[in-house]
Amino acid sequence: MAILKFRVYWEEEDAIYRDILVKHTQHFSDFHQAILSAFSFDNKHDATFFRSNELWQRGREISKEVYLKEYKVSPLMMEETTVGSEIIDTNQHFVYVYDFAKSWTFLIQLIQVIKNADADMELSYPTVARTEGVGPMQYGTKGLLGEKFADIEEKYDLAETGEGFGEEGEDAHLSDEEGSDNEEEGDDDDDDSSDDDSNDDNQASSSSEFFDGDAY
Repeated sequence: MAILKFRVYWEEEDAIYRDILVKHTQHFSDFHQAILSAFSFDNKHDATFFRSNELWQRGREISKEVYLKEYKVSPLMMEETTVGSEIIDTNQHFVYVYDFAKSWTFLIQLIQVIKNADADMELSYPTVARTEGVGPMQYGTKGLLGEKFADIEEKYDLAETGEGFGEEGEDAHLSDEEGSDNEEEGDDDDDDSSDDDSNDDNQASSSSEFFDGDAY
């Protein structure tokens, strides 16, 4: 048995990567799960591997399942294909694509083959051996608001302005109109203020008479 050490880069930033150790007898389905876990992604979407080369060209697929699309060659299945069976040379490349709608793409390169005698058999494989860089957020808001909000964000397009909600500035315009109406009402109140003052004087004198007596 051999341990295969792969470096898995995020396609958009090669400074962000994870080194993952996989037994050569383990399947691509195990490798698929390890990549998702290493980048803190969920397991809700479709995925596929491609055989590749140093130019990152995409060859035959090793897929999670057979999808409704046109294939040049029928894909291999992740659960049936061992990782070691697809290693042609010591610099083997793969491309991994997750969530076809968002097309999260990772570039995979074999960087070391560890012989059985040198492998740490106490580890549970696959395992992450090295983490570099802060990985991308799968849903953008997951780190701040949690997985439940991420599910809602994915189901509903929260970026669009909801029907019935005004654009920026409309609320301010309405508040200005309301303010002018209140000012007009305030003018009417001023006309009655003199009458209220005389009534208040009468009430004050009667109150003082009440407290001047022996009330207790």
